[in-house]
Amino acid sequence: MDTRRLDLNLLVTLEALLSEQNVTKAAARLHLSQPAVSAQLSRLRDLFGDALLIPSQRGMTPTSKALELLAPLRQALDHVRSTVVAQAFDPATAELTVTIACTDYLQAAVVLPLVIALRARAPAVRVALRHLDLSQLEAQMARGDVDLALMTPSVAPQTLRTRPLFDERYVLIGRRKHPHLRKAMTVAAFVDLEHVIVSLRGGEFDTAVDDTLALLGHRRKVVLSAASFLSVPEIVARSNLVALVPQRLVRGRAYQLRSVEPPLPVEGFAVGMVWHERNHGHSGQRWFREALLASAD
Repeated sequence: MDTRRLDLNLLVTLEALLSEQNVTKAAARLHLSQPAVSAQLSRLRDLFGDALLIPSQRGMTPTSKALELLAPLRQALDHVRSTVVAQAFDPATAELTVTIACTDYLQAAVVLPLVIALRARAPAVRVALRHLDLSQLEAQMARGDVDLALMTPSVAPQTLRTRPLFDERYVLIGRRKHPHLRKAMTVAAFVDLEHVIVSLRGGEFDTAVDDTLALLGHRRKVVLSAASFLSVPEIVARSNLVALVPQRLVRGRAYQLRSVEPPLPVEGFAVGMVWHERNHGHSGQRWFREALLASAD
């Protein structure tokens, strides 16, 4: 490659094309005309000696060469962007509104503690919460309706950026003085308890845990199917019901609840941040993501 022909603007265009995989969308993102982006793509193909993006039914498909370029290209451009940022975000004085899409569990376990902690550090930072709709997330972020999503990164649209936050695991909870909740429970004792489960689709009385129990020849007593995790700790604290819940949901409630390890394997899940390229270089949004990352440790 003749680096004398290298134009930084071409690399920015390549990044947009690889992210959007569509010339029209890349042009809109770059505030350029479609012919201008097409012309730059032609120059990029000549520069790298590769087609880079091949037309397909739903836009354009990156070549193997283009996929190899994406990660180092983003890293290099991110370094340039951070170098030329004219003004750092000052949380003590700057105004910022961040719209976050996530489940109610993550609203309670992750976002609300951060908002409370930031009142002294960033008094003009506001947070708007929305329920996560994975089918609409990419479009919502492209329009600017959602700035950040908290979710399992592996199911996020490939055009969005992701960063891991933590791995969540499940614990078995009951009221503090539950007569039958023990640290070293057997599966037989577990299934003999009365359980609350969460059915996000509503009305179901079986989960993957029940599939595992069936393979072991057991069936537990499920007496309540809740639509949300948020109500479960209160229900459990006021009864002899028990429930498997994400551990972070019940942090700080040791005075009210007792939690023990479940007597059988229960698969946890990863939680990460997801955001659109349009917000990647914004100093305020970047500061907020770093604050969220620090608070989730």
